[in-house]
Amino acid sequence: MKRVLLLSLSLVLASASLFAQEKDKTAAPQEKKKPASPHEMVSQTIKGGTNVTIHYGSPSVKGRTIGTNLEPMNGKIWRAGADSATTFEVSKNVTIEGQSLPAGKYAFFVINNNDEWTLIFNKAWQTWGAYSYDKNKDQDALQVKVTGGKAKSFTEKLTYTIDKNGTVTMLWGDHAVTFHVKA
Repeated sequence: MKRVLLLSLSLVLASASLFAQEKDKTAAPQEKKKPASPHEMVSQTIKGGTNVTIHYGSPSVKGRTIGTNLEPMNGKIWRAGADSATTFEVSKNVTIEGQSLPAGKYAFFVINNNDEWTLIFNKAWQTWGAYSYDKNKDQDALQVKVTGGKAKSFTEKLTYTIDKNGTVTMLWGDHAVTFHVKA
């Protein structure tokens, strides 16, 4: 009698397990979770026929305070985005704020020093964040200083724009940093 009960119980459990597996197959597929800092790209052909492209992870402010508990921290190197280093690519030789930058792809870093921003274009573009910048400092192709300003309106997600005249603007929270690229 015990054997019959055990066999019956085993069959019931096995049937329930198979039913649950079949039901699972018909359930709606799980939605993919959106990344916290989606990867974005902006590209523009500027005067002179030069293509300028920026790839970056676009974090959100989410109520945090830039410079306190959100990058960039004052005086510290920042990858100018999230995840892997932001890349800045030009198809031809250009000048940035009047200084030469050869055609190529670069890691783009910034240092915020209150209203003065240092823009860094580094040849070691395949890097994660700014963590390896110290070992690649010697690969800087260009450093240039620009004055940052207050954005006209708050920008929740880090955003880059490039216009046809070669004006590049980084908008992040209440910060606006602009520089000029010329072919």
